[in-house]
Amino acid sequence: MEDRRTAWLLGLSGLLPFLLTLGVAEWGPGVWDESAVRAFLYYSAIILSFLGGTHWGAALQNPQPGHNHRLLIAMVPSLIAWPALIFSPLWGLIVLCVGFMLVWGYDLSRNGRCGWPGWYWQLRTLLTVIVVLAHVILLTRLW
Repeated sequence: MEDRRTAWLLGLSGLLPFLLTLGVAEWGPGVWDESAVRAFLYYSAIILSFLGGTHWGAALQNPQPGHNHRLLIAMVPSLIAWPALIFSPLWGLIVLCVGFMLVWGYDLSRNGRCGWPGWYWQLRTLLTVIVVLAHVILLTRLW
């Protein structure tokens, strides 16, 4: 039970950099706009890569026959996140947003669910919905 509470607390607190940089981009002084958008992009890329790393760890901790592909899939978020930082902020946001949705889709698959406690999916869904909405809000601002 304690692990569940800690995971929820840390997961929700992980939203703060998204919300803070989104707020600064929206309501902060104009000279901070570019820095806030870049900070949002960098944090987004880090978190997307982190999600891949969770699957790497899950695959190693809970090996299943025929699930070696999970190690390969675990690399995909990093391979999406890195080039997103090279693109323009608009295209970077689009790529990262799609990346979060793809990882979430895999997370909900039978293979993606393997090795996680049942409550984890509520947390992942809530976090993903908020992160994707934050990307969409920033995208509408840049569009």
